[in-house]
Amino acid sequence: MPFMLLFALLLSLHTSLAHASPCPDWDAKQAHAEVTHLRSTIAQWDDDYHRLGITQVADELYDQSRQRLEHWQQCFGLQAQPAPLATARGPITHPVPHTGVDKLGDEQAVGRWMAGKAGLWVQPKVDGVAVSLLYRQGQLVELLSRGDGAQGHDWSRHIPHLDAITRQLPQALDLVLQGELYLRLDQHVQAQAGSAKARGTVAGLLARKQLSAEQGASIGLFVWDWPQGPSSQAERLSQLAQLGFPDSQRYSVAIDSIADAAHWRQHWYRSPLPFATDGVILRQSSRPPAERWQAKPPYWLAAWKYPYAQALAEVREVRFRVGRTGRVTPVLRLHPVKLDDRLITQVSLGSLARWQRLDIAPGDQVAISLAGLTIPRFEHVVHRAVQRQPVAAPQPGRYHPHSCWHADDGCDDQFIARLTWLSGKQGLAMPRTGPGTWQRLVGAGLVTSMTDWLQLDAQRLGQVPGISDATATQLLHAFEGARAQPFSRWLRALGAPVPGGIQLDGDWAQLSSRTADDWHAMPGIGAVRARQLEAFFTANETQAIAAQLSEAGVNAFQISNKPLAQ
Repeated sequence: MPFMLLFALLLSLHTSLAHASPCPDWDAKQAHAEVTHLRSTIAQWDDDYHRLGITQVADELYDQSRQRLEHWQQCFGLQAQPAPLATARGPITHPVPHTGVDKLGDEQAVGRWMAGKAGLWVQPKVDGVAVSLLYRQGQLVELLSRGDGAQGHDWSRHIPHLDAITRQLPQALDLVLQGELYLRLDQHVQAQAGSAKARGTVAGLLARKQLSAEQGASIGLFVWDWPQGPSSQAERLSQLAQLGFPDSQRYSVAIDSIADAAHWRQHWYRSPLPFATDGVILRQSSRPPAERWQAKPPYWLAAWKYPYAQALAEVREVRFRVGRTGRVTPVLRLHPVKLDDRLITQVSLGSLARWQRLDIAPGDQVAISLAGLTIPRFEHVVHRAVQRQPVAAPQPGRYHPHSCWHADDGCDDQFIARLTWLSGKQGLAMPRTGPGTWQRLVGAGLVTSMTDWLQLDAQRLGQVPGISDATATQLLHAFEGARAQPFSRWLRALGAPVPGGIQLDGDWAQLSSRTADDWHAMPGIGAVRARQLEAFFTANETQAIAAQLSEAGVNAFQISNKPLAQ
């Protein structure tokens, strides 16, 4: 074997192993329970889809769930689940079996599949329902569901209502075609609109006893194979176009390289099409005679699917972040998953009430997407773990706008958030004082209150791990600059709930003497904000901070102040 080829194979193997998911840390009893439960869930999805035409989960989440099941089975040496098409098997044998198709995971896999093959073509992988079509003397007489690939169900009752499908060929031919019944869409861009539930919609329609004329007209056909047709792909496509199936030729391109395949994959992903797609199909022009086809993926076909719009992620831990005002935000820590080339390790649930409603625990499988192509977004729970791990959530009322003004037990998040706000652009605008710096200072025991940083010197700063002499000098300069900031900025930095555009008269002593009624009498301040202002200025914690700032020589807390614009 040539050296470079051997090196590439070894590198590919190393990469695959490096990205392989670790096996769960379960004993035999839990492994059996979790695998059995996921098997049951997937089997129910299969049955609902193939027997009833109901899609319970997005295709990409189904694929990932099945991959996860196979991984768990391998981890614990458990018997494989029955074939996913077991409940789809029908009573009627296909004239030519549906082969199915293997899925290629990435560009490297595509390259390995293409190696040594000639006469390659690429087509969109239309997202619909696979069927066999039987024409007798040019007339469409039989329509069979794919079933398990060998035997399907008779859907011929729908033929009279499928006006968008060629039912009478221009020639009196007997032939068998295989293709995809799809939901007809107008200018559908897969990268923007996703699957639009196209497959599930068509499956649901075909499961009905009868279609209306409108429903039948909403279904189109993409012929992706003519098993007993001409020997070359180019000739098959040409003759299919003459027989009334022009889309097969319109959306098929001969390719010579991985770059060609990648180009057309991206092109169809981002271009308007009349149907939903979930990737591309790569096919070799030549293939064995139809008599030798079997209901399993062959060597001459492969699928290269689009990036997942949703990733299946396993919850490792549920954490609760506390913000500056005491708002509790549950965050799901995830086993890392890749989504559109981004590695996702956590996702926010937004509110404590939402987490309580969803009841998510470690081990649960959840769907994650990207909002605006960058921000991880929780979609829904896909599958719950059998063994529910308890999650300790904060007690109601533990955190609020006046909790955690000091570095007390359980106060790390809120206290750091207060300091970060104080030093940020909306507060005192102190350079080099982000959350990382505050965490170092709090962790070193140098900052345990909102004002301790005013007493620090270069020697003590220089003893903190991660703070160099140069950084210590910069911090001291920032701290000194904060002393001269006006009263209005100090109020914002401490989190005073003063509405924007409101002017305040007086100093701290005068403002803290106002009642809620006094605040409410001011233009632009409602009853709720008035109570918040009274609570802020009269709280023991903020009164103590004001006194400490005065003692530390902060200008804004030394003398009575002139009118202040907020």
